[in-house]
Amino acid sequence: MPVETPSPAKPVLHSPLILVVFAFLAIHLVWGSTYLAIRFAVETIPPFLAVGVRQFTAGSLLLLWCLAKGERPTWQQWRASAIIGVFFFLIGHGTVHWAEQVVPSGLCAVIIASEPIWVFLSSAGAERKWRMNATLFTGLALGLVGVGLLFQGETLRSAPGVLFAAVAVLVGAISWSIGIVYSRRSHLSGNPVLLSAMSLVSGGALLLLASALFGEWGRVSWAAISPRSLWALGYLIVFGSIVAFTAYNWLLERYSPTLVATHTYVNPVVAVLLGWWLAGERVTLSMGVAAAMILAAILLVERGGRGLSAE
Repeated sequence: MPVETPSPAKPVLHSPLILVVFAFLAIHLVWGSTYLAIRFAVETIPPFLAVGVRQFTAGSLLLLWCLAKGERPTWQQWRASAIIGVFFFLIGHGTVHWAEQVVPSGLCAVIIASEPIWVFLSSAGAERKWRMNATLFTGLALGLVGVGLLFQGETLRSAPGVLFAAVAVLVGAISWSIGIVYSRRSHLSGNPVLLSAMSLVSGGALLLLASALFGEWGRVSWAAISPRSLWALGYLIVFGSIVAFTAYNWLLERYSPTLVATHTYVNPVVAVLLGWWLAGERVTLSMGVAAAMILAAILLVERGGRGLSAE
């Protein structure tokens, strides 16, 4: 799941084509692959410990880079970043890492793809404005039906606890959406990389605390952690939370948020294919239909939302 930053700069800069291609590949393919990497990481590393180490390490590296460039965070920025860290990482990412112990990575990605729907509903609730048009209504209805179809699929009834874990993923997606709305309404100014690094550090620290409270530190067997889990965790830190995230911010400085947001459509497709290919995850007909409905709903919600803005 990408980090939403307040008020991204408008595209006015020109850059070498190879850098543009690399950046788009990072947010489309790398972020899509992180769902399978999460599954591999939590095979032998407790979930909250894994995601806590991931976010705190990535955030610390980005924060040190910003400090070296002369950036100095304020108390107000730390306070808002801590709140964002709760919604984005403690709940948003924490639930995904926990759930992927039993829920297929591709299914998690499809559930999380519904985020734009929850963003609209959360934003409307926060503003207490329920404007609607036909396109937006159709998108919301289609997306909610698609999510409902996912939760009726046979995969979620395949083993005890899978349905509950999938609900946790949905809660995480809604939490992430609330965090996006809060970040937009907090009116924070400053370097978006610095603000996001602070949120990563705050969220990572809270996740490590949660890991300790849940007793993961006492239960973890360091000798039992597999090389695959360690490689997956390293991949998540370097490529998922630093490379792809930096590419995301770099693109937001040069291209419209709508164009950059195309990763929303590609990530679940990449996650489903990788889960099927490398982890033997089943792709059922109901899951495919639900995914198509959710992706179509995202497109309709975005178009309907632009229609409201133009009114």
